[in-house]
Amino acid sequence: MSSNRMTKLNRRTLFASFLILFVIPLTIAAGIYLLNDRKYYVISLLIITYSMLPFAMVFEKRKPQARELIVIAVLCAIAVAGRAAFFMVPQFKPVVAIVIIAGITLGAESGFLVGVMTGFVSNFFFGQGPWTPWQMFCFGVIGFIAGILYKKGLLSKRKIPLCIFGGLVTFFIYGGIINLGSLLMWSANPTMNALIATYLSGIPFDLGHAVATVLFLLLISDTMIEKIDRVKKKYGLIEPR
Repeated sequence: MSSNRMTKLNRRTLFASFLILFVIPLTIAAGIYLLNDRKYYVISLLIITYSMLPFAMVFEKRKPQARELIVIAVLCAIAVAGRAAFFMVPQFKPVVAIVIIAGITLGAESGFLVGVMTGFVSNFFFGQGPWTPWQMFCFGVIGFIAGILYKKGLLSKRKIPLCIFGGLVTFFIYGGIINLGSLLMWSANPTMNALIATYLSGIPFDLGHAVATVLFLLLISDTMIEKIDRVKKKYGLIEPR
C-alpha cells in the first residue's frame, strides 16, 4: 500500500459519514413512523439533498467544472439504463457494479451521489414508492464504502478483489438493509420471527443480485475504470483524496 493512500479521513468524508450513519436513517425512520410512508417523494428529495452536501464540499476551494459534473451524470445515466435494460430479470442488475466503480474512481462522495440518484431516477421507470428511499440509501452507501476502502488502500481496482467486494456488499449490505426495509414497510408490528423469515425468504433474491454484481464487475470494471481514469488524467477531473 502506498503511504499516501493510508491517510486519515478528511472533514468532508467524516461529515458524509455522519449523514449516512445518522441523518439519513433518521430521515427514513421519520418517513415511516411520522409520515406513514406516504411522503416518500419528500424523503427521497431530502436524501438527494444530503448526498449533494458532501459532494459540493469536494469543490470548496474551487468551482466545479462542467465536465466533472458530466462524468457523474453519465455514470448515473448508464446505471439507470442498465437497470431498465434488465427489467425482466428480477435482481439481475448492473447498478451496484457501476456505483462501486464510481466510488473507487471518483471518490466516496461521488459514489454515494451516483447511487442515490440512480435509485431515484430509475424508479420513475420501475415505480416510485416507500421502497425508493431504502433503495437510494442502499446503492449510495455501497458507493461510499467502496470509495472509503479504496482511499484507505483496502480495496484495489483489480478485477478479482472488486468482484469479491461487490458480491459481499450486495448480499450483506444491500440485502441486509433492503430486507429490513421491506419488513418495516409492510408490517405494522414487526417481530424477530418476522425479521428472520424476511431474511430467509430474501436469500435467493439477494444471492441472485450478488451474482449479477460479480458478473457485471467481471465484464465491465476494467474497461470503465480505464476510461474514467483516462478522462480524469486528460482533463484534471475529480481525484479521490
